Amino acid sequence: MVIYEATSSNFKKYGRIVKNIDFAPVIEALNQIAIPADSVAYEPTVASLEEASAKVDVSRLFGGELKLETGYCAGHNSLLNAVEYHRSSEVNVAATDCILLLGSQQDITDDFQYDTSKIEAFHIRKGTAVEIYATTLHYAPCGIENDGFMVGVILPYGTNFDLEEDHIDCLANSDSEDKLLTAKNKWLIAHPDAPGEKGHFPGLIGANIEVNVTKKQMEEI
Repeated sequence: MVIYEATSSNFKKYGRIVKNIDFAPVIEALNQIAIPADSVAYEPTVASLEEASAKVDVSRLFGGELKLETGYCAGHNSLLNAVEYHRSSEVNVAATDCILLLGSQQDITDDFQYDTSKIEAFHIRKGTAVEIYATTLHYAPCGIENDGFMVGVILPYGTNFDLEEDHIDCLANSDSEDKLLTAKNKWLIAHPDAPGEKGHFPGLIGANIEVNVTKKQMEEI
């Protein structure tokens, strides 16, 4: 598939590059966290990252004084596997180069199906921070070649925390969007062939997109 740069006009409907905040302290803190060797790890909030975000005043400069959380997603991944969305934007801070697979919530059908052929891929360069809009479908980043990825994730506080009520089992056969809720402020549609997403609503139609790209190919973009 075609991989665009975040500077491409194709990216504008999904998000923007954040230019008014120096995320260097956040990237420095991310670099102190080990990248999993053969899996993907996600933590919604990490003390060292929260301290780094406070240094650069992220809540005021990005969140409009809303309380935010800073965590990370890291590991090795090459597959789409699922898409998720929130009721809010999120900021991804790339401590390594990575590929984001993105789509539009508006393309989800009334019965919560989504055609993966609509997904677009974007190269986020090391040191870049991007805002991903609330209506943008996304999930774990993909690495380049055999390298792992490390991405800081900034969201409204409480996002991706454990649910306090059962939303999936009691509504599995309903027409409610609530059956997609897998964590606080996290609605997810899984690919039926993704082994790590069993039990989540399997509404992705088409290929479970795989990203296989070399560093040399990325240099030629």
